[in-house]
Amino acid sequence: MKWFAVALAVVVLLLQYRLWVSQDGVREISRLEAEVAQQRIDNEARAKRNEELAAEVRDLKKGVTALEERARSDLGMIASNETFYQVIPPHTEPGAEPRTRTAAR
Repeated sequence: MKWFAVALAVVVLLLQYRLWVSQDGVREISRLEAEVAQQRIDNEARAKRNEELAAEVRDLKKGVTALEERARSDLGMIASNETFYQVIPPHTEPGAEPRTRTAAR
């Protein structure tokens, strides 16, 4: 009976070793669970981005305002009844401080 208990203990230890240390053990399961959690986070972010893109497509198909805004920002277009003004900052040399006017006393 003593040999049977020893053999049973050895079998249990071997099974525990396989469970905790082998490639198919607990470490692999926890690694896969972490990978699945990260993939879920990525999927949620991509789903949100897809919703935003779908809303933009709907706006571009149905609304003239979104189309005009896109033409102005991306293509630099202006409407026929608008006047375009371009403001160019004064030229300053690299490293030079900008000149300011001071009041005379």
